[in-house]
Amino acid sequence: MEASDAAKTLLSQWINTRHQALLEQVMMTWQAGMRGLEPDDILLQDLRKELGHPPEEGVEDLFGAGTDLGEDLGRAVDALESAPSQGEVLKALLDGLQPFVERSAIFVVKQGIANLYASRGFETESPRPGSPVVPPPPLEGLISGRIHVLREIQETYAALLAPLSRFEAGQAMILPLRLRRKAVAVLLVDSGLRQDVQRPAEIRALAHVAEACLSFLAGQKEEERPAAADAGPSARTAQIVPSIQEAAPPLDPKVRATAERLARVLVGDIELYFPQKVTQGQQQGNLYGTLREELDRSRSTFVERFGEDLEVQHKVFLGTIVQLLCGGDPAKLGPAPWAPRG
Repeated sequence: MEASDAAKTLLSQWINTRHQALLEQVMMTWQAGMRGLEPDDILLQDLRKELGHPPEEGVEDLFGAGTDLGEDLGRAVDALESAPSQGEVLKALLDGLQPFVERSAIFVVKQGIANLYASRGFETESPRPGSPVVPPPPLEGLISGRIHVLREIQETYAALLAPLSRFEAGQAMILPLRLRRKAVAVLLVDSGLRQDVQRPAEIRALAHVAEACLSFLAGQKEEERPAAADAGPSARTAQIVPSIQEAAPPLDPKVRATAERLARVLVGDIELYFPQKVTQGQQQGNLYGTLREELDRSRSTFVERFGEDLEVQHKVFLGTIVQLLCGGDPAKLGPAPWAPRG
């Protein structure tokens, strides 16, 4: 029976690989054929003349631009402004871009690494969220603020495209989404089967609106947190569990910094990917009750890296949860088996 299952798995993998290769071949052939349908200047001039339109009007609608793009843009802005969380802002941005671009994806930047968050329009049915991309030098420049937009097909585009597709489009745009001058996400759009990205102005406008919404929500969250949130990560952990910290043996500063960094990434993922559950848990004062599976899984990942003893003695992961998800109030976590009460 096991041999039969292994054979089925092998055959399924072979079929999927051949299907993907065939799909990419069809898309490349389709793209090459579509280039032959691009209207040239002579045809456009003749159409304008026959239709009685001045040079700047009318013909664009014949090739799919439509007259509703202004309404699409307005709806996209409304959706961004009404998004209740930063994660919903990113999803609203991708949804709002669909009338203007063939394919789009957002990567969340954490500790200098771009992690795939969500995508639209790529032929891969379920690109794996969280796929990490080590930034090539141009993307590092984009994240640091030295570069405001990347348009060339180059190593940055290839790196971001890798978890999404093996089909490379003719043109792409890569934009940062900044929060207080720091890039917290990267937006990738490309032309898909078209020759070029046709609505760059609308794309950049929606990206800027998304930035403003991210900043607004971040400001709201800071206002809700106590003043202790302004302290550094080490100070926050010490404030949350002072008695345990005093009894614990000293922890190497480099180990602490690395542990706190991983804890912030793990807890930040929960906040980003499960915003409704986080809100529900905060309102009910029982985060563990609504996020049991997610919190246990993230803590297991932390303990696998740094060991149970470190967490039991220093409560780095617990302190990060209390600070980032509970607003500094340990009571809001609720009864978690690995969180001491009282």
